[in-house]
Amino acid sequence: MRNKEKLTFFSALPPFRGGIAQFSDQLRKALAKIREIESFTFRQQYPNFLFPGQSQFEDSQPVFQFPRIVSTFRPWTYISSLFRLRKSKGNVFITSYWMSFFGPMMGFWAQFLPKKTVKIALIHNLVPHEKRFFDDAFNRYFLNKYDGFVVLSESVKQAVMAQKPKALTCVLKHPSYQQFGKKVDKDQARQEIGIHPSKKTVLFFGLIRDYKGLDILLEAFSALDDSFQLLIAGEVYGDRNTYDALIQQSKNKQIYFFNQFIPSEQVQFYFSASDLCVLPYRTATQSGIKAMCDVFQLPVLVSQVGGLSEEIAENENGFIIQDMCPEALAVQITSLFAENRMENVSKNLQKQGEKNENEWDEFAESVLEFADMIQQSKQSN
Repeated sequence: MRNKEKLTFFSALPPFRGGIAQFSDQLRKALAKIREIESFTFRQQYPNFLFPGQSQFEDSQPVFQFPRIVSTFRPWTYISSLFRLRKSKGNVFITSYWMSFFGPMMGFWAQFLPKKTVKIALIHNLVPHEKRFFDDAFNRYFLNKYDGFVVLSESVKQAVMAQKPKALTCVLKHPSYQQFGKKVDKDQARQEIGIHPSKKTVLFFGLIRDYKGLDILLEAFSALDDSFQLLIAGEVYGDRNTYDALIQQSKNKQIYFFNQFIPSEQVQFYFSASDLCVLPYRTATQSGIKAMCDVFQLPVLVSQVGGLSEEIAENENGFIIQDMCPEALAVQITSLFAENRMENVSKNLQKQGEKNENEWDEFAESVLEFADMIQQSKQSN
């Protein structure tokens, strides 16, 4: 693919908040080092009355760097946004996909972009964690309009192939997040957050939804002695009452619950203050939280679902939950601390981090190589 060829890129981008926006911005920056790129984002991803959080934006008065061209719940904006995308004249169109709700919009774009344009979807998640009646139909329509798919785990690849057996796919590892700063002194971090300075600290970080299993972790934590403390940092999407009830019932009262979106400049303190991050997800494809743990050399304990555990080598770069019931999880957490198995993982993550400073650049290069392959195939047909 010639260097002068242009990319058109669409995704959630800051100041929209969340993992997809953070991922997309890092990818956009890496792609911009290699190709001319024009980026677009949403006017609104969801109607406000359907959005379960307090805000869709990182700041109370968000400043947008990129053209806001479409609202997913206003179909007439699909046409005007298509004109903007066509006007961009990208040889390659790349979009992020993580909800079937976006399928009609993104499929419409791909259908009416020029035939010579290479259309690639970076699929974070195809099969939703909370299923709806339209998921399969919307996903099929979407998949049939794109030339190729970049996925972040084998489990997502299999989901794509199940609906489009001849799909061209490229599996790439989720790069580590570098934009949240570096690990800071543990005592300093704990003082900054306001938690006990010396207790064994377990972290649950990120957006809180039912499928992420915080209830399982809370029940497990109740069985741990008071040498442990639990740090929960993230906004609840949905009903908080279940978690409040479990916290009130917990035999171990050393629980710090920050029910809020954590600003980017504060993220480093939560990871630096912790000894172990636990992801007891009931369903998963991959996790940006795991990518953040890698940067802060924080050992992670993950459930064996979807693609979450694909990149975990037990006792080398993390741990896998062997049994998802609260009782077994409590025993496993206790064992990890008693045997001091985290120290070796932390050292390995530090060495790995020193080798992976250019992960996003390598990821972007791989995406463009995949696009090049598709373009050559188009030209030969």
